[in-house]
Amino acid sequence: MKSDPSFLRAALAGYESRLAEIDRAMADLRHQLKSSAGSGAAPQRKRTMSAAARRRIAAAQKKRWAAYKKAKAAK
Repeated sequence: MKSDPSFLRAALAGYESRLAEIDRAMADLRHQLKSSAGSGAAPQRKRTMSAAARRRIAAAQKKRWAAYKKAKAAK
């Protein structure tokens, strides 16, 4: 790393500029978080499934497994 004072000053100025940009971005994000905290969407309700739907799904799964086992036994 160079130890030339003018080079170090320029590097420091560049880092300070980047730090200022980061600080502005962080402040903007904080502002967005504060403004959206009260207007957030309602929490999603847990989806429930009827007993009939569960039976249909179980029957379809049993049918798939039966076909798989039949194909596997035929090999």
